[in-house]
Amino acid sequence: MAPASPRPGHSKKATRTKARKRAVDILFEAELRGDDPLSTLSVRTEDADPPVRDFTTELVQGVCQNRAEIDQRIIGHLASGWTLPRIPRVDRAVLRMAVYEIGWTEVPPPVAVAEAVALVEDLSTDDSPKFVNGVLGSIVDSPAED
Repeated sequence: MAPASPRPGHSKKATRTKARKRAVDILFEAELRGDDPLSTLSVRTEDADPPVRDFTTELVQGVCQNRAEIDQRIIGHLASGWTLPRIPRVDRAVLRMAVYEIGWTEVPPPVAVAEAVALVEDLSTDDSPKFVNGVLGSIVDSPAED
């Protein structure tokens, strides 16, 4: 009996999930070291094994090119008393990437939110999934910002 073929779109989803994780790693590393994320991306691309995926590059470049607006969207949806610097670095990187996906790509917002929540479940604090879901849910539910 032949093995069952993978579900349609399954490998693309797994590839994009890995690309998102790599983008968060690059954004986090750059902020931790005080480096430009594009420089960190360049270094990681040069010595990458496995190679850096195109989607990772798109995410990092998109966050960098739209960072001021992305940060303003996040700040506008934080609960009272919260500031961007107060958010853990991993959560901040994930939020920036997800807001970029929601506002500047064809990725459906529920997918961007679910992927972001899954990342912080694996990488951050116990409170992070609820926090990230709340901020992103508020952004998705708000009227489009011009």
